Amino acid sequence: MKYVRMIQPKWNAVTFRFRTYFNMKRALLMIFIIVAAFWSFHLTRNRAMGVTETEQSMNGMSGMEGMEIGPNETGQSVAMLSPQKKQLIGMKVTEVEEKETKAIIRAAGRVAYDERKLARITLKVDGWIEKLFVNFTGQEVKKGEPLFTLYSPDLLATQQEYLLARRSQKKLSASPIADVRETGNLLIESTRKRLLLWGISDQQIEELEKRGESQTAMTITSPIDGVVIKREGIQGMRVTPEMTLYEIADLSTVWILADIYESEISSIKKGAEANITMAAYPGEAFKGNIAFIDSFLNPETRTVQVRIELPNPDLKLKPQMFADVELSSPLQRGLLIPESALLDSGVRQMVFVDQGREMFAPREVKARRIGSDYIVEKGLTAGEKIVTSANFLIDSESKLMASSNMMGALGMAGIRMEQAQMGEMDMNTDGMKMDGMQMKKEKTLTGPQTKKKGDLTLTLVTKPTPPVDGENLLHLVLTDAVGKPIENAKVTFSYTMPMPGMKAVKVPTTFKNGQYEGKAKFGMPGTWEVTAFVTLSGKPEVQEKFTLEAGGGMPGM
Repeated sequence: MKYVRMIQPKWNAVTFRFRTYFNMKRALLMIFIIVAAFWSFHLTRNRAMGVTETEQSMNGMSGMEGMEIGPNETGQSVAMLSPQKKQLIGMKVTEVEEKETKAIIRAAGRVAYDERKLARITLKVDGWIEKLFVNFTGQEVKKGEPLFTLYSPDLLATQQEYLLARRSQKKLSASPIADVRETGNLLIESTRKRLLLWGISDQQIEELEKRGESQTAMTITSPIDGVVIKREGIQGMRVTPEMTLYEIADLSTVWILADIYESEISSIKKGAEANITMAAYPGEAFKGNIAFIDSFLNPETRTVQVRIELPNPDLKLKPQMFADVELSSPLQRGLLIPESALLDSGVRQMVFVDQGREMFAPREVKARRIGSDYIVEKGLTAGEKIVTSANFLIDSESKLMASSNMMGALGMAGIRMEQAQMGEMDMNTDGMKMDGMQMKKEKTLTGPQTKKKGDLTLTLVTKPTPPVDGENLLHLVLTDAVGKPIENAKVTFSYTMPMPGMKAVKVPTTFKNGQYEGKAKFGMPGTWEVTAFVTLSGKPEVQEKFTLEAGGGMPGM
């Protein structure tokens, strides 16, 4: 025993030097410490969620060449998710493929008349409507079908002049004088032309010639097949040349007018296919093509109007009907990703790439919307796998892993980022400068810790000593001002690691062998804070904090 007591101080000195060298070695290998810190933090979170050690391993962290662990250009870090957590949040992954892209644009439209097939019935002479044949709006008419009869004194007089000119021509044609014969022809031609200009057709003039007498009322006919969309004429009404008596529309062809938003203009082209559906005819689709794209933007709605022409043989498509328009325009080949895969903040666009080994790295991309999907212009290549669901949860995990305070709070292996000064590399036993950053080693607390709080003396001892990564026993000895043990106190322990988001865990104690004992399970190596809450009858509660260093670390360091 005497020999053991003699070598004990030397052995403690060797142990202290070895631990100092061990800590310096870990400080030199900062990249491995950073990896270990992220990995350990993730394991602690999983343990709090009840995930097993096997699930936490996630195939290890070794051998991952080129793996981005720290924050990348996005300012975020790789997110690490176990299979159980992926299943819990409903995460899905899909492979990026190069495809023939097609712009699908949906818009609201309405049916309109074909403006090239409208006719207006007006007169060029004054008169009165004697008889009305087409007397309501919406009536279908055929080309040449009578609309109404018109009595006009001027028209009647011109008919009589025409008949007189014809009779005169027969007499003058027998004259030996050429000018006389020519005068007869000129009279007929001038009166015939006047009738034509007033809207009398060639057929009606021929009938006038056969009849040999003028008509009191002339019949006005429809110039086209169509439907009456406007009627102003009333029987017995006096009409003048500036009046529009009828408007007739040929509905054998109609237009679909659709409004396309400004951001979608680049995706549409003349001749693009259009698929049109209507609530009036469920399950039936009408096919057409874009015939015209307006040259002007509506400043109020920020839309451009496009026109689609459709045949309408059965007159099923009626003007002012609403329509759902789907425009399809083929584009170049490209990488197409679903909308759910992209996180678009307005400032940047980002996806999460599956790097294997349960690691998902954030990556900034450049993409533009194509219908309900996005075509990637920069940032991805075919064959890569990206996350398509639960992106927001993974984004939160990634931001948490990149927290600027995380490494300073971990306290792993007793190292804290206490100072950062510009300077050259300088290493000694008191501190270490490395690439302009000075780091001091934390004093390792291994033995009993005693603190006084008023008349109370609190001594904390752990078993094992020093504490380890895992289960430990916390022993607290309470004595009064004269050193007498206190046995009737109520003692509770609370322990936590000083880092963002870590909640304190409270454990009760039992009094055994003159000390208060409680169990603590440290989830990872590093600095842990243990607070003792002591309550004595008739006195306020006393709190005292102790700092412990839990042993452990990455193998091989």
